[in-house]
Amino acid sequence: MKKTIETTSPEETFEVGRQLGLSAKPGELYTLDGDLGVGKTVFTKGMAEGLGIMEHVNSPTFTIVQVYESGRLPFYHFDVYRIGDIEEMDEIGYEDYFFGDGVCIVEWAELISELLPSTAKKITIEKDLEKGFDYRRIIFEL
Repeated sequence: MKKTIETTSPEETFEVGRQLGLSAKPGELYTLDGDLGVGKTVFTKGMAEGLGIMEHVNSPTFTIVQVYESGRLPFYHFDVYRIGDIEEMDEIGYEDYFFGDGVCIVEWAELISELLPSTAKKITIEKDLEKGFDYRRIIFEL
């Protein structure tokens, strides 16, 4: 199933993520793709709030994974942009996260595509400057 949602502000993008967090189920893995500055972290912050996580959420660019356990489900936020070798994922024990009872979101997932389960749900965020600076097209392939 493919679904597209258009937003015109960071607040709307956050809300789309929050709604997804409200409905997320244990064991779900989402990939999150889009150019730098497109709003992936804003979307992820919304998703975390939807999961009931009230602590500060930021992109784990240099740590690869941030773990949040204060919500209704554990939330694992990956940013694999700086992965130099796929073996780094083994070193952090990615399988425990990907195949556990929490919810995962993986930014730049195309860099580790061979590790992703076939059940992964794809989310892409795109800009279209002709429609405005804050316009975003969020495409879900669930």
